[in-house]
Amino acid sequence: MSAPHLDTALFTPAQARAIDRRAIDELGIPGFELMARAAAAAYAQLRRLWPEARHLRIVCGAGNNGGDGYLVGRDALAAGLHVDLVALGMPKEGGDAALARQAFLDAGGTATAAVDDDALATPDVIVDALYGTGLNRAPEGEAKAAVEAINAAGVPVLALDVPSGLSADTGAAPGVAVRANATATFIVHKRGLHTHLAELAGTVVLHPLDLPASILEAPDATLLTPRGLPPRPRDAHKGSNGHVLAVGGDHGTGGAVRMAAEAAARTGAGLVSVATREQHVLAMNAARPELMAHAVDGPQTLQPMLDKASVVALGPGIGQAAWGHALWQTALDAGKPTVLDADGLNLLHAEPRVLPAAIVLTPHPGEASRLLGITTADVQADRFHAVRTLARKYAAVVVLKGNGSLIAAPDGRVAVCPWGNPGMASGGMGDTLTGIIAGLLAQGCEPFDAACLGVGLHARAADAAARHGERGLLAGDLLDPLRRLVNGLEA
Repeated sequence: MSAPHLDTALFTPAQARAIDRRAIDELGIPGFELMARAAAAAYAQLRRLWPEARHLRIVCGAGNNGGDGYLVGRDALAAGLHVDLVALGMPKEGGDAALARQAFLDAGGTATAAVDDDALATPDVIVDALYGTGLNRAPEGEAKAAVEAINAAGVPVLALDVPSGLSADTGAAPGVAVRANATATFIVHKRGLHTHLAELAGTVVLHPLDLPASILEAPDATLLTPRGLPPRPRDAHKGSNGHVLAVGGDHGTGGAVRMAAEAAARTGAGLVSVATREQHVLAMNAARPELMAHAVDGPQTLQPMLDKASVVALGPGIGQAAWGHALWQTALDAGKPTVLDADGLNLLHAEPRVLPAAIVLTPHPGEASRLLGITTADVQADRFHAVRTLARKYAAVVVLKGNGSLIAAPDGRVAVCPWGNPGMASGGMGDTLTGIIAGLLAQGCEPFDAACLGVGLHARAADAAARHGERGLLAGDLLDPLRRLVNGLEA
């Protein structure tokens, strides 16, 4: 196995603990030494972020995460800073955290057990060292009160390894969780800091602690990196760049299928046709004549269009009535490479069936919950498990949309999107993504690569468009930056 790239490799907490243990057992590095390295790296990060800070409050739990906090306190005292340290519980006697606590006390530090002690002055920065990567339940009692006090303090927060209360495994928070401005994470990136409630971690900085790649293992998932498509050959023609057929747009939803079709064209598909209701054709031809819009009233009129297409974008605005169901069934029967979205997914939930060999499903959490027969909350509680289960169930590449969108292949590979913004929570964004992925399939990308590249282009285009503000961001605003990004240009 080649060594994973630490900037993009994502690991489960269990993997991270196993790597930590190998550093101790195989390399002979004492656990206290690793703790000291982590504390030094975190303290250096704190000074870079808040160089004017002179007063720290460090909230320590009883485990090794608390040990990191004690040593951050020791380093801060050595630098002449004032440190209030709040200790919730005592470390296990004889363990590394207990050694760290003693090192802090030997440096002249003192600890209090009350996070809301009125005698404590307001700090410049709070260091969250309450819980590490092992927490998978909601903080309770004094720990819950400590998290709430940290969030209410109104000062910057640096979390050590993971914000307390946030699952480093899933990105969910079963109860209250620290909202950090920045997180110093150690040895490897934890996958839960990059999806769902990942914003709680703020800016995440990885500190590998000078450990060699030999102790690593294959990551559980990887972060996407920015890329576009290579330049085309000079003799390229429209026929060599694929023909996307967008199918959808029932009464009142013609805009959905138009957005999918236009996104496919802007991504570089050579030809784009639209099969939709007759009432939408005139407006579509007037607004975007490059799209070949046709009225279809059923399978008979759709079939000739399917015969000419190389890729199908199926679902935007298609509805679940008889017209949409008939087109959905006919399009899937054609067996062409397909991107299935929106009501195309709801129809699949209502009528399970064999899908084309090359297919990408793009559910949001609600659609994913219906396909899996669980609640949306269950999906969000473990997005990695949900997306892998969907990919296996349907033998499909699956994009689970949301903050930190996940892309899974049936063989278990998962990629995570590090871009995107809240302005994307508006109508038409999913239709645009469908068209982008379809356009990439048409140009020869394999389904997993098309989904990864498409999700990345979509989110990066949205980030470029959001420079003018997130509120009011429209799906159509993505098309200009999309064109530049897919060509490898700056947006």
